[in-house]
Amino acid sequence: MPSTPAAPRRARPHYAWVVVLVVFLALLAAAAFRSTVGVFVVPFEEEFGWSRDGVSIAIAVNLACYGLVAPFAAALVERLGARRVMAGALLVVAAGAGLTVVMTSVWHLGLVWGPLIGTATGAVSIPLSAIVATRWFVRRRGLVTGLLAASFATGNLVFLPLLAWITAEHGWRWASGAVALAAGAAVVPIVLLMRERPADHGLRPYGAGDDWAEEPAEAAGNPFTRPVAVLRDAVRVRDFWLLAGTFFICGWTTNGAVQSHFIPAAHDHAIPEVQAAGVLALIGVFDIVGSTASGWLTDRYDPRQLLFAYYTLRGLALALLLPLFQAPGWTLVAFAVVYGLDWVATVPPTVALTVAAFGRERAGVVFGWIFCAHMLGGASAAWLAGATRAALGDYVLAFTTGGLLAVGAGFLALAIGRRPGAALRPAVRPA
Repeated sequence: MPSTPAAPRRARPHYAWVVVLVVFLALLAAAAFRSTVGVFVVPFEEEFGWSRDGVSIAIAVNLACYGLVAPFAAALVERLGARRVMAGALLVVAAGAGLTVVMTSVWHLGLVWGPLIGTATGAVSIPLSAIVATRWFVRRRGLVTGLLAASFATGNLVFLPLLAWITAEHGWRWASGAVALAAGAAVVPIVLLMRERPADHGLRPYGAGDDWAEEPAEAAGNPFTRPVAVLRDAVRVRDFWLLAGTFFICGWTTNGAVQSHFIPAAHDHAIPEVQAAGVLALIGVFDIVGSTASGWLTDRYDPRQLLFAYYTLRGLALALLLPLFQAPGWTLVAFAVVYGLDWVATVPPTVALTVAAFGRERAGVVFGWIFCAHMLGGASAAWLAGATRAALGDYVLAFTTGGLLAVGAGFLALAIGRRPGAALRPAVRPA
């Protein structure tokens, strides 16, 4: 009797996608704290009598620490491994969110939100997505970078309305406690499922062909001195300043001006906090679409032209924001759609340009410094927006300045890589 041929075995999904899921959850949990920044400004004013510019200083310190630690965290990931860094950072976020509940002075806020939580969230931030996408993917790298960058927006989507509702119904302390629980819970899948490099497990990166060869890894070195050495080399490259400058403006026009002050600005126009949080959540919904689509587009088109489009649209949206506050409703929904589509859509093309300029092995640390510029831009805008609001009584100068800067960043992006022989094309054509 003839034997029945065995059914073909179905190929198992590449483990790179499991790594993506774990990192997405970690970034999502870190974004939970970032969602509290705008929600807590008005409650702190009402309960403690802290001035808006005083709270803005604490937010600025948080954003500065968040950015400054990123390049060192990238080097620390290379030295200790992503699993240890991610798990340790999220445990610190959980502890910091718990300590926020018992603070009684504005300097407590600066200390807990600044060096403690700012440093921890900086260790689990967008540069981590660049490292993971570069290590684990050859094809779909831009798409994965976009997906991981979208985790920040998804954090806003999941947590902002919930935290705003908890704050309105039960108080901000309960909301801070919820953040602590979310950060602690995210440690479990990290410990169980996170892996470092595909070669450590007998794998090639996703999409790598038989002739693929990994770039020789640089010695990890001291995680505190290596980023400085990389920066010393990077500052000699013109493209580094263009990338850092445009990303500085990116941070100014997202984390600094809008995420930190959108809800307080809405409160100034008698828009309830829960409704304003809903608008930010809607921005998060469309950013998931925008950042994922941006990753797909980055695999196919010139990243410089994409950045020009993103920054220009963002600038136009910011220029219209304050008039839209005068007639809330569908107009704010329109703002959320346009602004949300490019909230972090800038990340995949910026990462692609960084890899093209500095190579895969150094791209993580270099992008850490570029991301540092992003958060310093956010810190500057967070402080200045609060200071000008206290001095002038409104946010006109803060949002208008952000819109003009964003348009300028679009034109700067077109100059990246414009050197003889530096024409940029996608390194790998998608399947």
